[in-house]
Amino acid sequence: MAASEGVLLGMGNPLLDISAVVDDAFLTKYDIQLNNAILAEEKHLPMYDELASKSNVEYIAGGATQNSIRVAQWMLQTPGATSYMGCIGKDKFGEEMKKNAQAAGVTAHYYEDETAPTGTCAVCVVGGERSLIANLSAANCYKSEHLKRPENWALVEKAKYIYIAGFFLTVSPDSIQLVAEHAAANNKVFLMNLSAPFICEFFRDAQEKVLPYVDYIFGNETEAKIFAKVRGWETENIEEIALKISQLPLASGKQKRIAVITQGADPVVVAEDGKVKTFPVILLPKEKLVDTNGAGDAFVGGFLSQLVQEKSIEECVRAGCYAANVIIQRPGCTYPDKPDFN
Repeated sequence: MAASEGVLLGMGNPLLDISAVVDDAFLTKYDIQLNNAILAEEKHLPMYDELASKSNVEYIAGGATQNSIRVAQWMLQTPGATSYMGCIGKDKFGEEMKKNAQAAGVTAHYYEDETAPTGTCAVCVVGGERSLIANLSAANCYKSEHLKRPENWALVEKAKYIYIAGFFLTVSPDSIQLVAEHAAANNKVFLMNLSAPFICEFFRDAQEKVLPYVDYIFGNETEAKIFAKVRGWETENIEEIALKISQLPLASGKQKRIAVITQGADPVVVAEDGKVKTFPVILLPKEKLVDTNGAGDAFVGGFLSQLVQEKSIEECVRAGCYAANVIIQRPGCTYPDKPDFN
């Protein structure tokens, strides 16, 4: 079954990734931990210029949800199968973002903020591992008024699958709620991501409010452990945690929840209907690893590309692993012209 136009909608924080290979001294200087994702504080602000001045710097249109949507679009190869909303500034980074979305074949309806610059994300890469520090700026200005405009709500109406990363909980929980309730009322599939330890820890209330509407929840092992810890589940066993997440209460109109937890090079854990399955990932020799930035986003994008075609969970996971494997062999969340997935 080919994907129909606008079948998949993403909403999130569009950020321009400023990616560079750095050293341990750089991490220490800015108090950064690898394999983490945080929001920028005052102390991080000089870092963006320092990264931008490095000879190996790359600019890539990013933001977690936008990455996943671009990867799904790439896997589907059907122009306009996906759409995306988020807030950018009226500046050169914003123009870059619009060009990038268009080139990727994604129908992007950005809300353009007059007062704030387009958000950026510092991607600090050391030995293939990455740390993300997001300076949301305009991305933080998204308003549900934009979502409610007829030409934008039309994207919601058209979509059968709606994906939002947990990061958007810090920006526009009311937009998420509108879309989540629409999905429940109209028998659509609503998907979210745990996204980062700090979301599970400090935005628990917003996360709790939307969870009953979530049909598929994604996350990695670090996020899953924090999610469990915050709730006082005394276990670090990923299979147990995935099972418990899948069994949290559902809103009316929702049949069941599937939890999908990735663990880097270790198997993907899927909990559904009170059972857990694991799926091995495609192992990559260390020397082929360029950087892990976008690996989780790419996994979700690959997964979504098959889900919207109503393929089995096995196929969805296989596509997710394929997409992640392609992405980690390249800088940032980038990919070749055509996928080689069959």
